Amino acid sequence: MEILLKNCSYILTQDNDRSILKNQDILIKDGKIQDIGQNLSNSGYVIDCKNKLAMPGLVNTHNHLAMTLFKGYGDDMPLDKWLSEKIWPAEEKLDADAVYNGTMLAFAEMIKTGTTTFNDMYFFCEKVVDAAITAGMRGFASYSMIDLNNPEKRISEIKAAESFISYLKSKDTQLVKTMVAPHAPYTCSRELLEESKKLAQKYDLKIHIHVAETMKEVNDTIKEKNMRPVEYLDHIGLLSPEVIMAHSCHLSKEEISLAAKRGVKVSHNPTSNMKLATGGTLSLPVYLDAGISIGLGTDGSASNNSLDMFTEIKVCALLHKFSNNSPEVASAQQVFDMATRGGAKVLGLDKEIGSIEAGKQADIVLVNLKDISMIPNHNPVSNIVYSANGSCVDTTIVNGRILMENRILKTIDEEKVTDKVNEFASTLV
Repeated sequence: MEILLKNCSYILTQDNDRSILKNQDILIKDGKIQDIGQNLSNSGYVIDCKNKLAMPGLVNTHNHLAMTLFKGYGDDMPLDKWLSEKIWPAEEKLDADAVYNGTMLAFAEMIKTGTTTFNDMYFFCEKVVDAAITAGMRGFASYSMIDLNNPEKRISEIKAAESFISYLKSKDTQLVKTMVAPHAPYTCSRELLEESKKLAQKYDLKIHIHVAETMKEVNDTIKEKNMRPVEYLDHIGLLSPEVIMAHSCHLSKEEISLAAKRGVKVSHNPTSNMKLATGGTLSLPVYLDAGISIGLGTDGSASNNSLDMFTEIKVCALLHKFSNNSPEVASAQQVFDMATRGGAKVLGLDKEIGSIEAGKQADIVLVNLKDISMIPNHNPVSNIVYSANGSCVDTTIVNGRILMENRILKTIDEEKVTDKVNEFASTLV
């Protein structure tokens, strides 16, 4: 399909120069950006982009998508009690249909708020893939492995993960990929972590893992292993450029240097970390100065409770300005980078997405410049970071396919999905 985005008032290209173009067209053909310029012609569908800002689709680097089912369930609790008393018992009620509907609800929210790429680790992953294909989303669906030092459970978890990898290979999709996803060092035995590395190497996959989310995790690891979490993961040979560590709130200076040396990537989830009061946040200037690639994530809806990446961008900027007592920290451009080209780099997709350039995949969001939050428009990047929210998004395109136009979803029956989710939610009461 050929699409012409005609006369975009602004194009935030997010190219290497962070070029901002005015009053130009974007020609999309066969899922890719074919050309950018003025007065382009096409024989396909035309969207009038006057009073619209075009920007790369937002990249959400850490999710538990079906946890939309638990939004507002078990708020205002410490992480360990929240997991053991609320979330894990509730997850025992999940079945494949519930995960599918919860994931579809997540995708509806993502599309309506400008996210085009996800990175999920959860259960019933086959249903996550099915939902992504139906919705038209790009991303990663990964089976979350936990063995709690149980040898039999370890064997079954590895088998389940490998079975899902085979399932995904059988699906006719280029948009959905997978990673190997051991949940965390404190829920996975050393043997499971080592098997995870072997599995990732066997299938040439990345590893997605929670690390140092809380000080309790750090202190417990020191007590049990006589090492901090990142030191432990390096000791067993897990760290590499193919590893994405979610959260990473409590790394020592030595761990930061070690992570940078190993080329590890980080998914920063500021809203979730603050809501769960995980004892502090990562030191963004130190991580960036060390050369660590950082993307933004929302985490799951149970701990956020939103998947709106515009909100996450603003929270990230404000948190680090406040915690560093400096308005110059976490500039608008820096955090916008983290949500677009930075997130793409974390996921290993930076040659495909993250910027609006000829030859890249057409993952593009159109923002309504007539929305009150975008007026006046002295600086479009500043408005996106500090003023906008997901409701400013007018149109969302993934891989050259229109998933939403004029705020109307094209690939998801929103009413049907919300009815199904509410039906499941009633079983938790």
